[in-house]
This record gives sequence, C-alpha cells and structure tokens, in this order.
Amino acid sequence: MNITNKPTAAELEILQVLWSEGEASVREVHEILAVNKDTGYTTTLKLMQNMHSKGFLAREEEGRSHIYRPLINESDTQNSLVRTFMSATFGGSSKKLVMKALGQSNPSKEEIKEIRKFLDQLENNPKP
Repeated sequence: MNITNKPTAAELEILQVLWSEGEASVREVHEILAVNKDTGYTTTLKLMQNMHSKGFLAREEEGRSHIYRPLINESDTQNSLVRTFMSATFGGSSKKLVMKALGQSNPSKEEIKEIRKFLDQLENNPKP
C-alpha cells in the first residue's frame, strides 16, 4: 500500500464492515454503521464512491444498486498503518508501542496468556 494512499478513519470503518461481510451494498454498510454511529446514507455513499476511485473497493452493478467489496487486504492494511503509526509516534520502537497499548487497557488473564505465547513464538522464531 502506498504511504500517501492510506484509508482515513471513516474509510477504515467501512473497510471493517466489508472485511467482515465480504461484500455489501451501500445500504447494507450504512445500516451496520448506523448501529453505533449517527451518519447519513449520502455520507456513506460518497465515502464508498471515493474509496472506489482510490482503488480501495471494487464495485459491481446489481440491479439498481452497487455491490462493493474490498480490494485491499485487512492484514496488509493493518501492518502498514501500524508501521507508520509506530514510526511517527514511538520513534519506530515496538517496545514503546506495546508498553503504551498494554498500559492503556486492562488485559484479561486470557489475553496476557495469548500475548506471552506470541512473545515466546517471536523469541523462538525471530524474523530475519
């Protein structure tokens, strides 16, 4: 993903819906977003049209509506955004990022267990 072409916060909300659903119409995306956010249908429509223009979404006509699906991968997008955020905010330090993230929440015992397991895997299989 190009550094200058990253999804905005509002676009990420739409992408989260589409990554979960696979594909959906504007109406379907809007209804899912409207559960937790007061937003207008035309705002969702315009955002999705812009996302299509940016190459984030594919669009196919189905009757009178368009069906959208994501063209960018969830994991790749997350990796790119985290790298940029970590570099800009924490000077590239993964330790500072993780310490801040864990300090801002109260992880459950199960989450801590999963984090330890992940750290063990990193320690035993370091990336080149």
